[in-house]
Amino acid sequence: MKHRIVVLGAGYAGAFAAGNLARRLSPADTEITVVNAVPDFVERMRLHQLAAGRDLAFRKLADVFAGTGVRLRLARVTGVDPGRRTVAVTGEDGDGELAYDTLLYALGSSAAHHGVPGVAEYAFDVSGRPSALRLRERLAGLAEGGTVLVVGEGLTGIETATEVAESRPGLSVALAARGEPGAWLSPKARRHLRRAFDRLGITVHEHTRVEAVEPGRAIAADGTSVPADVTVWSAGFAVHPIAAAAGLETTGTGRIVVDRTMRSVSHPDVYAAGDCAYAIGDNGRPLPMSCATAGLTNMQATAAIVARLTGGEVPATGLKYHGNHISLGRRDAIFQVVDGDARAKSWYLGGRAAARLKAGVLTGAGWGIAHPTFGMPKRRRRLATAPDRAGVSAAA
Repeated sequence: MKHRIVVLGAGYAGAFAAGNLARRLSPADTEITVVNAVPDFVERMRLHQLAAGRDLAFRKLADVFAGTGVRLRLARVTGVDPGRRTVAVTGEDGDGELAYDTLLYALGSSAAHHGVPGVAEYAFDVSGRPSALRLRERLAGLAEGGTVLVVGEGLTGIETATEVAESRPGLSVALAARGEPGAWLSPKARRHLRRAFDRLGITVHEHTRVEAVEPGRAIAADGTSVPADVTVWSAGFAVHPIAAAAGLETTGTGRIVVDRTMRSVSHPDVYAAGDCAYAIGDNGRPLPMSCATAGLTNMQATAAIVARLTGGEVPATGLKYHGNHISLGRRDAIFQVVDGDARAKSWYLGGRAAARLKAGVLTGAGWGIAHPTFGMPKRRRRLATAPDRAGVSAAA
C-alpha cells in the first residue's frame, strides 16, 4: 500500500510543499493529496492590489497540479482526528473523510478581529480573495472625497493604504497606527516611508488604538472619532481553531507548536507550515506570520518528510530573514536589510529599483506555483521501508 501524504491548504506553503514532495518522492509508493476550499491559487501578496482595482489573473489549481501526480480535492476542512489519522472535509460532493499517514497542515490565516466591537460587522480586510473583492466593490462605489481608514501599521496595512491612495487619488486615505508606522525600519527607510505617505496624501494617526468600528467612523481608545466611509482592518492575523480542537499542541492563539523540522511536538506524523506553524527561527525568536515564513517553513517541512520517509538525514534548512520588502504603490517600495536578530541594518533600497525588485519577487513566486515540480527529475526517491498504515517505521 502507498504511503498517503495529505496536504491541507494550497496557499504559498501548501502548494509549494505538494509540488516539492511530488518532485522528490516516487509515485510507486507515495500518494499525495492536496485539499483546498477554492479551485484557484490565490496570490495573497497581491490581494491589496486586487482590492484597489487591479485586474489579476488567478491560476486554476487543477492546471497547476496537472501531470504532477498530485491529487486535488476541492473541499473545506472541517476537522482533523490525529488518533484515527483522518481529515473531515465538506464540498460539492458532500461530507467526506480522507485518511493519511503523513499530514502537512498549511491552512494559513485570516484577519484577526481581536474582539474589537464592530470589526466583523463593518470593517473590510484583504486576507482572502472574497474579502478583497468586497472591499474592491465598496471602494468603487465611493464618491469623490470618500474617506478610507486603514487600521494597522504592519506590512499589510502600509501596502494597502499606499495602494489605495495611489490607485484611487480621489479618495481621502488615512492610516491608524498603534505606534509609529515602520518603526522597525532604519531611520533612512522610515524617512522614505514618510515621504511616500506625504506624496500620496495619506494622513497618519500615530499612537491611535482603534477600539470600535461603527458605520462611518472608528473610535480610538481616547474617545477620538476618526471618520471612515470604509474601514480596512489590517491589525494582525488569526488561525482557524481546527488544530487546537483536534488535540494538537498549539499556542494560545491556535498555532501548531513544531520542532526545528516543522514536526508537531505532540503528533510526529503531523507537520505544519506557513502562518499556522509556531516555529522558532535561527535567531531564537518565533517566526512571524508572513509569506516569507511560508517559504522557509514549507522547505524545512518537505525536506524533513522526504528524509524521514527515505531513510536520509534530516537537514536543517535556513530559518532566517534577510529583509523586509514593502510595496508603496506601483512605482515605489522599500527593501530593508536586517541582521541575524531581524533588526534593521542602516542600508535599505527604495524607490523604483525596490519596486522592480518586489515585482520580481511576486513574479518569481507566481512562476514557482505555476511549475510546482520545476520539471520532474529523472529519478525520484523510493521509501526506505515498505509503507505501512501504522506509519511507525516510515515516519519515525
